Amino acid sequence: MWRHYPSLLATTYLVIDVSLYPLFAQRTRENKPVALVTVIDGPNIGAMMLIAPGMDTQGTLGDSELDRVVARDTIGEIEAGRTSVRHYGPNGQITPEDLLDTPTVRVFIDAFAPPPVMWIFGAVDFTAALARVAKVLGYYVVVCDAREVFATRRRFPMADEVLVSWPAPLLASRGSDLGPRDAVCILTHDPKFDVPAIQGSLATNVGYIGVMGSRKTHAKRLERLAEVGVHEAKDLDRLLSPIGLDIGARTPEETAISICSEIIARRTGRNAPSLRDSNGPIHR
Repeated sequence: MWRHYPSLLATTYLVIDVSLYPLFAQRTRENKPVALVTVIDGPNIGAMMLIAPGMDTQGTLGDSELDRVVARDTIGEIEAGRTSVRHYGPNGQITPEDLLDTPTVRVFIDAFAPPPVMWIFGAVDFTAALARVAKVLGYYVVVCDAREVFATRRRFPMADEVLVSWPAPLLASRGSDLGPRDAVCILTHDPKFDVPAIQGSLATNVGYIGVMGSRKTHAKRLERLAEVGVHEAKDLDRLLSPIGLDIGARTPEETAISICSEIIARRTGRNAPSLRDSNGPIHR
């Protein structure tokens, strides 16, 4: 289906392929990352592509090399959750010298990225506070616990999902959706729960894995992880335990702020005082 729109000069007409809109709308409704790219200036004005991670590109901007370069750049914009206008040569040129004496193609990248996700394993006293703070920061919050009596909507009305499940099945079915913007917080002290939660989380691309517990508790946890084959430094370096920044947090609410602050610092690359990297007692 095509629609014709008069140009700003009212001397030509733009031909826009709206057949990509339904798929764009479907993915946004399903909270899946996607971008719609439209040529807004230059050759083939009005041409469109739909781009999504793990999916074949739909549509064309009129040149295969331009399509390739724009698709590559658009994936980066989706990961950043950023809508932008970018400039190229008609064959995908991007460097200033390549763009000299060539017509410029301007494309509008309308990127949709779902909100970052926080999975909280363990329906404990700290979970409600962490879920509340995470919602303020814009996270889609999932609370998971195998104990049906604790994992209830009544206890965690602020969460987007409350699941009664062991970690392994959830991570096996949905772990591939986790990315660098997302976080996993493991608040249990039960090895039957936290060890598989850590194992499953390490198999994903999640950007933050925080595990609650004292230094003594974590030392014993590392022994159990080694027993199941988790001992490589690159994996252990991803674990933030004791969880949170060293700000003297005591209450569940203060601890939640400390955890979310650590997540922000890790995402932005800031050097903040993590409890994992400090010494001595957590609570003074």
